[in-house]
Amino acid sequence: MNTNSNVYTIIYTTAIVVVVAAVLAFVSQSLKGKQEANEKADTISQMMTAAQFGSKADFQAKGNNAVIAEYNEKIASAFTVNAEGEKVADIEAGKVYSPSELKKLNYIIKGMQDGETALPVFIFNDQTTVVPVYGAGLWGPVWGYIAFNPDGKTIKGAYFDHESETAGLGSRIKDDVNFQNEFKNEYADFEAAKVFEIVKGGSPKEADGSEVIDNKIDAITGATMTSNGLTEAINQWLKAYAPYFEGLAPVEEEVAEEAVEETIAEEE
Repeated sequence: MNTNSNVYTIIYTTAIVVVVAAVLAFVSQSLKGKQEANEKADTISQMMTAAQFGSKADFQAKGNNAVIAEYNEKIASAFTVNAEGEKVADIEAGKVYSPSELKKLNYIIKGMQDGETALPVFIFNDQTTVVPVYGAGLWGPVWGYIAFNPDGKTIKGAYFDHESETAGLGSRIKDDVNFQNEFKNEYADFEAAKVFEIVKGGSPKEADGSEVIDNKIDAITGATMTSNGLTEAINQWLKAYAPYFEGLAPVEEEVAEEAVEETIAEEE
């Protein structure tokens, strides 16, 4: 064949394209399993960081297999609830939700897309309940996890992540441990117009200078849009979870009453 002909050039170019495409497809398929494992372990580490089982750095140092194994040991139950707070179905063992899955749920929660409300709830052995949040920051999506104590109201911890917030400013929702620690021991006010707020100044001060325990924390300086976006995400999702968490209150009160009755009976 004449190597200078147009036919040869077309055949040669086509062959190169096919070979390169095949190689890229093979590499992509080969890495898919590892990428999925990385994403799963990272999501789990975010959830367990929120639940105060360790720091994000601790979990990263352990490696994927160790993180997943620890999660399997600590998780007690996982299920979805509907808009009325009623349990819909159990979540498959080991299943976690990727940011893309949370994005789809976010559309449903906001009424931008039709679909059944099936909000994930993760309960650990120590009765810590962890739920996700998802929304829009300044430059892209922000998401994370909020952990609640058994009362379903007091926040045990939180962890947040982002796709493209400004380094040193909005990115602090992920990088600044002090910001995340502000959530500890605050509470979600499910009856308020805003369940939780990230606002300039945060909580008011007590006479001794300590902060009032409420549903507010201080916003990140220089990251107003990111703080507002995260506030909206938290409120949108926690309002969706409100029927579930409000349903826990009577159960907690009943358990407390039973404990008191047992104590009285033992004393008699």
